[in-house]
Amino acid sequence: MSTLIKGMASSIDSLLPELEAIYKDLHQHPELSMQEVRTAEIVANYAEKLGYEVTREVGVTGVVAVLRNGDGPIVMLRADMDALPMAEATGLPYASTVRAKDEEGVEGGVAHSCGHDMHVTWLLGIARLMAEHRDGWRGTLMAVFQPGEEVARGARSMIDDGMTTRFPKPDVIFGQHVMVGAAGTVGYRSGTILSAGDSLKVKLFGRGSHGSQPQTSIDPVIMAASTTLRLQTIVSREISPRDSAVLTIGALQAGTKENIIPDDATLKLNMRTFDEDVREYMLGAIRRICCAECTASNAPREPEFTTLSSYPLTINDAQTSERVRKAFETHFGERAYETPPAAASEDFSVFGREWGVPYAFWFIGGTDPDLFQKAVEEKKLNEIPSNHSPKFAPVLDGTLRTGLEAMLCAAGAWLSKGDVSA
Repeated sequence: MSTLIKGMASSIDSLLPELEAIYKDLHQHPELSMQEVRTAEIVANYAEKLGYEVTREVGVTGVVAVLRNGDGPIVMLRADMDALPMAEATGLPYASTVRAKDEEGVEGGVAHSCGHDMHVTWLLGIARLMAEHRDGWRGTLMAVFQPGEEVARGARSMIDDGMTTRFPKPDVIFGQHVMVGAAGTVGYRSGTILSAGDSLKVKLFGRGSHGSQPQTSIDPVIMAASTTLRLQTIVSREISPRDSAVLTIGALQAGTKENIIPDDATLKLNMRTFDEDVREYMLGAIRRICCAECTASNAPREPEFTTLSSYPLTINDAQTSERVRKAFETHFGERAYETPPAAASEDFSVFGREWGVPYAFWFIGGTDPDLFQKAVEEKKLNEIPSNHSPKFAPVLDGTLRTGLEAMLCAAGAWLSKGDVSA
């Protein structure tokens, strides 16, 4: 067992009921990206009571809490706070019923269907444990509660608000994410662990007309349908089978009535890649195909491209990952395992890239272990509700404790006075 955690064992046991209550409250009160006012106030007040130097409204709603405890390394721990614009369908007694308007004024359900409420709860627990056990470590702990991860704007907004000059430069940065996996397990990896993600909106222009007179129109619905089909050939016919990539058309929007040919149509697409050259090629191919289909349809103008979000690759530093791996395996034993890369994306690495310091990111399992094992045996893992599903909900038993211990293990490998790895 980690020396740092060993000294906190009884405190962790007594803290879990409080954290469960915090988690349920956050889960019932989700907030959309860059609107995390209530969540930010909760975490800021909590950290201030523990003696942290707290700075509010960093990058709109971000919170930075710093605890100095003598000479030693500076370790930054990050949690994202935002929820998703979707209705929850978990049936839990503490399920969200919140509705809110997004930045475009569209009202809909809001739910923590990605687990960021768990991330905030973990970091609050770690903040308290580190504050109450200062005799077990030396250095500086910086807890960062980040807005807007779901729109790839939160980390950048904090950086643009002077993050790298207003706060101590960390020696290492850590982050973690609850995922489908047996609760109580930790998945680590050196090198690339998360894909790059790019989302685009493409507006195609035609010429509207009556549905009974298609010859007088340039039909953007046909244009959009053809473009959608052709875009799917980028991965299947232009990317090597040795490279991993995904391209999804998540929305095709056109028209208002069955007998009106509209003036334009809009595609919203998302792509995931694990190699920068593949990423650049696919972005170019998307533009080429969209423009070519418009030309083939005799469109009056070229399509309009808008970047909705862009996430960089998350590439764990090799030396940092090795040190974290040793800490995890010492503490968790067989419950710590090497995970393959995930086709999900994060803006977490923006902090490490901008500061020029090493970082590591890992996964915490949040699925009932018996349910997960049964799904493995029956080869039905894809049927377990995953992140962004309206039915996604981590189990609390095992998940809360493991997330606490994992981040404490990693931080302790730098800050603990007793760990050999430090």
